Amino acid sequence: MAELRFSALKEVYNRVPVEKKTPSKSISEYFGTNVFDLHKMEHYLSKEAFRVVKKAIYEGKSLTRQEADQVAIGLKAWALEKGVTHFTHWFHPLTDGTAEKHDGFLEMGENGHMVENFSGAVLVQSEPDASSFPSGGIRNTFEARGYTAWDVSSPVFIVGTTLCIPTIFVSYTGEALDYKAPLLKALSELDRAAVDVCQYFDKDVKKVIGTLGCEQEYFLVDEALYYARPDLVLAERTLMGHQSAKDQQLSDHYFGSIPERIMCFIEDFECEAYKLGIPVKTRHNEVAPNQFECAPIHEEVNLAVDHNQLLMDIMKRIARNHKFRVLFHEKPFAGINGSGKHNNWSMATNTGVNLLSPGKNPKTNLQFLTFLVNVVKAVNESNELIRASVMNESNSYRLGGHEAPPAIISVFLGTYLTEMLDNIASKVTEKKMTPALKTELKLGIGKIPEILLDNTDRNRTSPFAFTGNRFEFRAVGSSANCSASMIVLNAAVAYQLTKFKKEVDLLIKKGRNKDEAIFQVLKKSINESKRVLFEGDNYSKEWHAEAAKRKLCNIVSVPESLKCYLTQFSKEVLIGSDIFTEKELESRVEVEYEKFTKKVQIEARILGDLAINHIVPTAIRYMTTLIDNVKGLRDIFSDLEYERLAGARKEMIIIISDHISNIKMLVNEMVEERKKANVIEGSYKKALAYESKVKPYLEDIRQHIDKLELIVDNEIWPLPKYRELLFTK
Repeated sequence: MAELRFSALKEVYNRVPVEKKTPSKSISEYFGTNVFDLHKMEHYLSKEAFRVVKKAIYEGKSLTRQEADQVAIGLKAWALEKGVTHFTHWFHPLTDGTAEKHDGFLEMGENGHMVENFSGAVLVQSEPDASSFPSGGIRNTFEARGYTAWDVSSPVFIVGTTLCIPTIFVSYTGEALDYKAPLLKALSELDRAAVDVCQYFDKDVKKVIGTLGCEQEYFLVDEALYYARPDLVLAERTLMGHQSAKDQQLSDHYFGSIPERIMCFIEDFECEAYKLGIPVKTRHNEVAPNQFECAPIHEEVNLAVDHNQLLMDIMKRIARNHKFRVLFHEKPFAGINGSGKHNNWSMATNTGVNLLSPGKNPKTNLQFLTFLVNVVKAVNESNELIRASVMNESNSYRLGGHEAPPAIISVFLGTYLTEMLDNIASKVTEKKMTPALKTELKLGIGKIPEILLDNTDRNRTSPFAFTGNRFEFRAVGSSANCSASMIVLNAAVAYQLTKFKKEVDLLIKKGRNKDEAIFQVLKKSINESKRVLFEGDNYSKEWHAEAAKRKLCNIVSVPESLKCYLTQFSKEVLIGSDIFTEKELESRVEVEYEKFTKKVQIEARILGDLAINHIVPTAIRYMTTLIDNVKGLRDIFSDLEYERLAGARKEMIIIISDHISNIKMLVNEMVEERKKANVIEGSYKKALAYESKVKPYLEDIRQHIDKLELIVDNEIWPLPKYRELLFTK
């Protein structure tokens, strides 16, 4: 095994950058070439087919079978011109990845000859085997039937020689088995609720879309070192490894020059992303060694989620061409930064207005404040639910760690916006407002753009921070499907906007002026949401104590946090808005319990195997060398000199022996606890047992292994060390 480590290092040192495959022409010339966008639709579809598809995209109208057949003809023509041979319905099952089953265009013709065929029926709907996808008990294994249905709002694209059709995925009885179906419902609910509120300010607003930009953090590891680390291969994180003497202390990697070999990889995956219409704009070194980030231009939420899932797949594929492996795990290395997927979220109207961007006059700024305050109120009211949407086994290692936001969901607005909200809350009364007070308030909010221009800052410690024209939801994990958090956030905001409008309308019916009614409800919302506003250091111990006083959710347990999906209020937000049925919601929580249990179980098995079959034999081998050395000293030195010379060696032998004994004992205990947990009935109780009884052993065993790494001869240590994984490019 040690030979594998050193041969892997030698292979890395001999690497040369792979030649770039980036086209010589400008990005704008090949951007979206593998996407069946509106421009290509207009060219390949009949006028009637183009009209109905455009209507379906912008208005959510469904296509008849005849209309779908017309679209399929043009789509097939474009695909065949691009060398496509197969098609697939591409969807997001509850595995956090994507799924696809490829079928050829090839069919047997009437005269026995093979022909390419593609009908509207197969474009609109397919029937993949659903038996092995997680369902949380919503269907039995023998009930294999599931349906995929075309999501017209997300464009069809080509990967390799396969035409990929974005779809939702539902069971035979109609329950959602994926992330996309409930996400589309949540976005539709946000659209309805936000348009209703926008009508107070602009009657021309007919549609509101959620917008999203997913910053993607990731680590790169050379594939030779990756394959020499079974824990990275199987668990996607290092289950052992002592910190490198130098890691990120100097912050010298952050925004540093990108190494040539890394740049070749980045340019290649960006090129592939551009062809698929993914607007990747930013790239840079992150804080930790061998950690990087890319970020796109913001898009409509559903499309942004699809693009992020596709981007991760592209990065994995292109990394192999460059002899790298991409690590999306939230905490692949202990003691240094983990990776997140910062979700930059906002809302935009069909009139081109960003609802979270200040306007040019008091009226538009009152609209801005209305949506800002309602988002804050939504985060306050749905605090436990929003927190649950980002909690899982892998992200639990990151949240609260090095430069990662804590799992306490708070909101940062900045000093000046907070003061402005306080001003509104202190001056607005339940009595009829005087004209002077109305004027004063409107003049105050009219100054918002210039205030933000000169006085905004970012709070990188906040999990949910306002950054000038959007909120940055920093708590989302780097490996996650953004849909999970976006379903909850958009649903929570929609629920709050609906509640807000009811309260305003009630005051208007009682005789209040519209603006006055809005101010009064805003005051109430501000006062009720103050506990969630925090401007300070979210990393500090003082904040944890303060958050407890404010009764903000900080459940440490992942299973207990996930259970917050099933509170009465959470059900009101998610089921009451028809985003989920009760059966669907309960099944999703079951899936999350099972995923948590299985991931801890897998890591326990991996660590047990590595500890007993790799680390312990290596430690025994080195200890044996020391014992032989001590025996040899006795043969050539007097008793006095022997005791002086052999003392330190004997002490080291005892230390190594103790670590070996503790590792064996802890592994055996962990196996027994795993056996007990495996027979527990009920996924929630089993998940709790794995968290409280099995998971702690991972850290306990690791501590002994990491101590041995500092003692055992470097020449025989079997696994690549942190200094090699993080600093070998």
